[in-house]
Amino acid sequence: MNQQQFEKIKTGNGFIAALDQSGGSTPKALAAYGVPEDSYSGEDEMFDLVHQMRTRIITSPSFNADQIVGAILFEQTMDREIEGQYTADYLASKGVVPFLKVDKGLAEQENGVQLMKPIHDLDETLRRANERNIFGTKMRSVIHEPNEEGIKAVVEQQFEIGKKIIEAGLVPIIEPEVNIHSEDKEQCEEMLKNEIHKHLDQLSDDQNVMLKLTIPSKANLYKELIDHPRVVRVVALSGGYSREEANEKLKENDGLIASFSRALAADLNANQSDEEFNTALKSAVDSIYDASVNKK
Repeated sequence: MNQQQFEKIKTGNGFIAALDQSGGSTPKALAAYGVPEDSYSGEDEMFDLVHQMRTRIITSPSFNADQIVGAILFEQTMDREIEGQYTADYLASKGVVPFLKVDKGLAEQENGVQLMKPIHDLDETLRRANERNIFGTKMRSVIHEPNEEGIKAVVEQQFEIGKKIIEAGLVPIIEPEVNIHSEDKEQCEEMLKNEIHKHLDQLSDDQNVMLKLTIPSKANLYKELIDHPRVVRVVALSGGYSREEANEKLKENDGLIASFSRALAADLNANQSDEEFNTALKSAVDSIYDASVNKK
């Protein structure tokens, strides 16, 4: 593990950019970026276009290591290049720590939650991630209802896979998202916090994880997780909130930093001039940085 990158993630001021839209969410991400589905044909063209979008974001002067501590990549992005370097190496050269999304999407809802689909090629993916100088990984499950059995299963699955990732020398971001539209969001979050705490207490001194959580309804609910000795950093997903709303909620939570995807790229468009694009990205980066660093 790169100790310098570890320290940057643990103590650095800023946030993590989530640039990991996968196959299923790519058409939506491109459409939001002003590239409609009828303007390309087939997956290859689609992935070329989304890599162009990510390249434009990552190479922008507005995407800088003073405000952005890390970036999460989609698996295909890891194998692609930016200006002659593999994406993770390019990010590292800018001082931004690279992470990789390793999950294969969500299973059908059961017991009020969606577990991750099996990750059959995890060992091979982690081998390649090390080869490509990736620092850590991310994997997402979703909680819809305050179902004890379901929430327990989500956290168990996350930590079980997380330990394999640690064994491979990488730092896992454990992401059990709580659906922001859940009628019992606060109850889900309380149950989730307790379940995560149990698992953190069972980790050994050399097992460290990160957490990526929905911004809680109750401010500072996750403070004890943020302060836990086995937690490198706790980051928040925007979860469908607008950037403005996500930023306001984030400011109420001490020690919580952003890891936004849609909320970061919302104002970016393929048809913008470079100047317009960089200005829009700078505005987003500034506001998310401010919410991550300056608390109420």
